[in-house]
Amino acid sequence: MDDERGGGMRIGLLGTGPWAERTHAPALRRHEELDFVGVWGRRPDAARDLAERHGTRAYEDVDALLADVDAVALAVPPAVQARLAVRAARAGRHLLLDKPLATDVAEGRAVAEAVRAAGVASVVFFTVRFRPETRAWIGEQAARGGWFTARAQWLGAVFTGDSPYAASPWRREKGALWDVGPHALSVLLPVLGDVRRVAAATRGPGDTVHAVLDHAGGASSVLTLSLTAPPAAAGAAVELRGAAGVSVLPESADEGAVPALLRAGDALLAAARTGRPHPCDAAFALRVTEVLAEAEALLGGAAPGGSPAGR
Repeated sequence: MDDERGGGMRIGLLGTGPWAERTHAPALRRHEELDFVGVWGRRPDAARDLAERHGTRAYEDVDALLADVDAVALAVPPAVQARLAVRAARAGRHLLLDKPLATDVAEGRAVAEAVRAAGVASVVFFTVRFRPETRAWIGEQAARGGWFTARAQWLGAVFTGDSPYAASPWRREKGALWDVGPHALSVLLPVLGDVRRVAAATRGPGDTVHAVLDHAGGASSVLTLSLTAPPAAAGAAVELRGAAGVSVLPESADEGAVPALLRAGDALLAAARTGRPHPCDAAFALRVTEVLAEAEALLGGAAPGGSPAGR
């Protein structure tokens, strides 16, 4: 299918939840080179409502939407995303995916293989990777090298504050490891190299997880991940220490997720037009899934359950 009609790539949205409503639909509507063709959701009434508010069409059949577009953006739970992404890739549609790619390695591998076999472009929306300050910092630190150790803290208050995502069933089931763990890995891997092994993983309060990673570049890193942090303690920080001294991930302007998703849309367009894979493609996201699955295996059963700390 030709990616150009009326000057833009035709794209559809799969999903109607809070993330689709707050981020994907506004970004797809605003993007100057994306033609927002329509919305499909597992709840047809929600799809109709979202489509009406953004001046587009609701589809009751996902295959009908796939027939009308060049690409799809997915804002659905990971297990649903994996199935739909394979379906869309096999139909020859480019993919703007969300993190995590999947919470099951086999499902994630199926997506990556479908993308490769179909020759379609894929970009996974690791939000922080599409912020200019983060992109520049990662490039500088990767070029500098010589890192000895790192720590990454991604502390959210999804279950302890007033987050619109607090009722998300998959977050309740999988917790911080799978929700914010991908963000931390998306920053560390391009700087420190691939993870050779997850050396240790243990649980903290609520759904908090601590993990120690051994990187191919010789450095080690420690992750602290939580969705049950006290609201006053929430935030993200990454610190590197090595031969060059100490480097800290700069804080980004509080612009929200929509501008970052607009840049992810730019990245998908570039990958589709040039055929060059984006650094945050499905293959990279599969590797993130594999690392998180290894950490999950070390943690064993129990948790997260969505139970806030101290409750």
